[in-house]
Amino acid sequence: MGFAGAMVVAMAVDALLGWPSWLFARIGHPVTWLGRLIGAIDITWNCSSDPPALRRVAGLTGALLVIALSVALGWTLQALLSSGWIQIVLIGILAWPLVASRSLHDHVAAVANPLMAGDITAAREAVSRIVGRDPAALDEAGIARAAIESLAENASDGIVAPVFWGALLGLPGIIGYKAINTLDSMIGHRSERHEAFGWAAARIDDVANFIPARLTGCLFVLLAPRRSEALSCMTRDARRHRSPNAGWPEAAMAGALGVRLSGPRIYHGSATDEPWLNEGARDPRAADIAEALTVYRRAMVLLAGLLAILAFA
Repeated sequence: MGFAGAMVVAMAVDALLGWPSWLFARIGHPVTWLGRLIGAIDITWNCSSDPPALRRVAGLTGALLVIALSVALGWTLQALLSSGWIQIVLIGILAWPLVASRSLHDHVAAVANPLMAGDITAAREAVSRIVGRDPAALDEAGIARAAIESLAENASDGIVAPVFWGALLGLPGIIGYKAINTLDSMIGHRSERHEAFGWAAARIDDVANFIPARLTGCLFVLLAPRRSEALSCMTRDARRHRSPNAGWPEAAMAGALGVRLSGPRIYHGSATDEPWLNEGARDPRAADIAEALTVYRRAMVLLAGLLAILAFA
């Protein structure tokens, strides 16, 4: 229960401070530290001349090594802390960089503000920082769709999932999860280089996000302006998404706003024909990003409140 209280501390500090740019300039960020380790393993162990089976074994070994080191670091730090209230506060402070609620909000708001002002060029530039699709091909609806999808998916990956594992296991849980998620982000995508090497990282991430993704969808449903539509869309369309997890928060958000999400898009000049979530609804507009941010903020407050009740009631 103390771990749940520590996650409340982490969420509160992150909401107040985020991760300051001056601090990032001086020491980077824990995710960038993990990224350097994963990048080194990828360069060293992912040899294009090796057969796919060997690359799968190398990728699995590398992923387990990164996760094991991360969990060991979390366990060591946690073991060094004194017990009681001091431990809860210190674990929360150490977990703070791994909860990205303010950063996600600010990045999505940076898309909404110029789009609502009619500056589509600035909105395209802002959305290119949070999604991989080609920004030049996006109109207002495409930009709004990309921003809302990113908000919904990353609410799960960036906040709910790390907090979930942190509340269960403390620092080993939240640091270990962040290692899993960073592995998936860097080597888990389906490219020629990472099809075999990143297979294990992607599957481990799917397992780690199974419960948090559905929990995030439920939080959105509870706080949706169109609650019944959000629940109906989530239960009907979540499994249509290419990801076994991302469809749950995205479908819930689509129903909550009364818009359609996902659908065809362009990555690096190549079109992909993804199925629609909430097909038949209207396309999103700039104002829908602002409404999605409102749902998101309320969901994060509810999550913190539930953790506080769990910890202190």
